[in-house]
Amino acid sequence: MKTYVVSLALGLLVGVIYALFQVRSPAPPVIALVGLLGILLGEQIPPLIKSFVAPPATATSWLHHQVKPHVFGELPKCAQPSVAKAGDVSPTKEHSA
Repeated sequence: MKTYVVSLALGLLVGVIYALFQVRSPAPPVIALVGLLGILLGEQIPPLIKSFVAPPATATSWLHHQVKPHVFGELPKCAQPSVAKAGDVSPTKEHSA
């Protein structure tokens, strides 16, 4: 909410500055702003209807809600160190003597 108040305050300040310099603002006409408001309100209608028709299932895991797939797909993994086989015995100072 704070962001909206700051945005409104700065918009008012710029409007006052335009009025002092007697410059018309490059803002769209009011009819276009009303159309944008209609778009914003219209975007909220389908989710509202969906919530009334079929309430969402209760989430039992936070994993899919919190962890999203990476934008670039699968990230590269670290190279795994090679594991010595049980039969392989590498020579050491103790064995070479």
